[in-house]
Amino acid sequence: MIVGIPKEIKDKEFRVGLTPGGVGQLVHAGHRVIVETHAGEGSGFSDEEYKAVGAEILPSAADVYSQAEMIMKVKEPLPSEYQYLREGLLLFTFLHLAACEELTRELMKRKVISVAYETVELPNGQLPLLTPMSEVAGKMAVQIAAHYLEETNGGRGKLLGGVPGVRPADVVIVGGGTVGTNAAMVALGMGAHVTIIDKNLDRLRYLDEILHGNLTTLSSNPLNIATAVEHADVVIGAVLIKGARAPKLVTREMISKMKPGSVVVDVAVDQGGCVETIHPTSHTNPTYLVDGVIHYGVPNIPGAVPRTSTYALSNATAPYALELANKGFVRAVKENPALAKGVNVYQGHVTYKAVADAFGLPYKPLEELL
Repeated sequence: MIVGIPKEIKDKEFRVGLTPGGVGQLVHAGHRVIVETHAGEGSGFSDEEYKAVGAEILPSAADVYSQAEMIMKVKEPLPSEYQYLREGLLLFTFLHLAACEELTRELMKRKVISVAYETVELPNGQLPLLTPMSEVAGKMAVQIAAHYLEETNGGRGKLLGGVPGVRPADVVIVGGGTVGTNAAMVALGMGAHVTIIDKNLDRLRYLDEILHGNLTTLSSNPLNIATAVEHADVVIGAVLIKGARAPKLVTREMISKMKPGSVVVDVAVDQGGCVETIHPTSHTNPTYLVDGVIHYGVPNIPGAVPRTSTYALSNATAPYALELANKGFVRAVKENPALAKGVNVYQGHVTYKAVADAFGLPYKPLEELL
């Protein structure tokens, strides 16, 4: 199979679809890998490193897309890339379609085989390709919040961990999954008082056992969320419903009761956000104010630490890419149910129910099309 790796073009997105090590695995298995020139530079990988493992370097995205049978990316195609999408092209990347109707309809219209990293799901419910980026984003969210809490960056002027004799900051994390757990680990390690809110009591019991420090766990309901948010210095949105839009659990009214200079970091913004007042921003212009509260809505947080993120993502995606390349799409998804769950659009049909439901589109189970 011919596997193409174009350069990412989202604002300050420095990750790349595969490391040279991942490319080497594909080449060793007998596949041809074509890489757009400078695609890896943001993550510290030179064209020479890709050549050394057998990749071919092409001068433009158009060249890569026109020759490739499978495209491996990090972020979803942007409108300027739609022109490269064609029928039968296998697109393997993060898509987050439930938050983008325009892209969903483009993939349908162009009959692209669209496999989303974030919905590849193991039998135990784990999301192996989303997890590494959720780990990075969760840890980063606390670093970001600490930065914006500083008065020189518009915040309340509070040190996250406080000092002896002075209260630490109050960090409220809505959602106790991978993002929330990693955010809590960092915030607790920095000495903050952390409140984790989740609807799953067994998850809260587990977090209470494994996390150590100034931790409170709360069952998710509107009153508990409202009370916690009102007293928070930092709110981190960490809610995930697989493949679907995030529910708006933190309302505009709750935000209005927060103290000026408090910080909201909604990691769920790539799925629409779980904070009513959030909207996507960029690394170039990351924040805005609502009722004096700093809102950070960058949907590609891990792009700020591309070296770590690219290694973590490539470690997870490379085995699935090998499976798709070695077996071909149809056989691969028939033999691997986890990979089949990653298919969001196929032959012009939406094959992931949460995406179809988000836009009132017809849903067609993948097995009916194979």
